[in-house]
Amino acid sequence: MPFLLLFMALLTASLNMRPVITSVSPLLSNIQGDLDMSSLQASLLTTLPVLCMGLFAPVAVSISRRFGMERTIFASMVLIGAATAARGVLSSAYGLILTALAAGVGIGIAGPLLSGFIKRYFPGRSAMVSVYSAALVVGASLAAGLSVPLFTWLDSSWQLSLAVWAVLSLAALPAWWRIAAKSVQPEAQLVHAKLPLTNKRAWLLTVFFGLMASIFYSLTAWLAPIAMSMGYSRHDAGNLLTLFTLIQVPVSILVPVLVARFQRRTLWLVLCSLFELSGLLLLLGSASPFLSAVLLGIGAGGLFPLALMLPLLLTQRPEEVSAWSSLSQGGGYILGALGPLAVGRILDATGSFRLALTGMAVVTVLMIAVQLMIGRSSRRPAVSGE
Repeated sequence: MPFLLLFMALLTASLNMRPVITSVSPLLSNIQGDLDMSSLQASLLTTLPVLCMGLFAPVAVSISRRFGMERTIFASMVLIGAATAARGVLSSAYGLILTALAAGVGIGIAGPLLSGFIKRYFPGRSAMVSVYSAALVVGASLAAGLSVPLFTWLDSSWQLSLAVWAVLSLAALPAWWRIAAKSVQPEAQLVHAKLPLTNKRAWLLTVFFGLMASIFYSLTAWLAPIAMSMGYSRHDAGNLLTLFTLIQVPVSILVPVLVARFQRRTLWLVLCSLFELSGLLLLLGSASPFLSAVLLGIGAGGLFPLALMLPLLLTQRPEEVSAWSSLSQGGGYILGALGPLAVGRILDATGSFRLALTGMAVVTVLMIAVQLMIGRSSRRPAVSGE
């Protein structure tokens, strides 16, 4: 298949994976006011998609085995787009929550399959992982940054502001339709693409992904409130979150390239974790939250593409990549969704972010220990069923 077609398919699919989540937060107060939503209901708009990303990632392997990887990704793009577009006409809390659930299912299924797609079609995998991870961050940043301007431009309609991101799914469908129509599934190989439930390395990747995701989503949810608790204005806190997000874009492009050139992936994993740990310790010491945001953004921006790369490096076939990614992302995103809830619970109990930040620092140290274990256990290629 033409490289440009494959590249555009990967790029447009990646852009679709986060806007349904990040477009909600800036408009949450408006949504709650119009729909009389409780705080619990409102939290489901962001928590449900992340949980679905964990719960439905393992299902991706079975669906892909039956219908084919490319057709399954195409169907996921349709589901994400339909759920996003439906927000333009819904006027009930439960309807909005249903769209979060449906979009989360689509994201949860497409996520691990895109890793297998990279393994199957792109020889230069590190560069394509950079495209994948950077596009995820760009999509998230665009939705978060433009939701309020769109709300103003669209006559204060949060429904249309949320629904407009369906245009990304619409842009992805032509390329995926062509690829799905041309694809031929190697059924004989797909029979062996099962979840690596007995593989210790696969479980180490799952634990690493979960610890990484729990820190990332905790920071995404609570970094701005942490800054406000330090005396910064709401405007400064919003800029802080934007800085944390944007710094991840160049880092997520650069790190996979560096790993491909210089190898020593364990070193890069630990280095990125140390950046996160430094940022958390600075916040604990009440230092400049903007310097902390830079360090945290560098760490998060490097860890996510590395987490995506590990299944590519430790397996041999595209179907194995999808299976390993399904397991690691399945368990990982469930832990990731629990992270912000744990921080909120600690805050309710103590009235301070200090213990929560200490907990995140401890989790980061545990993550470094797991990374070192992955490094020691991955000196030879994985064999399916090992």
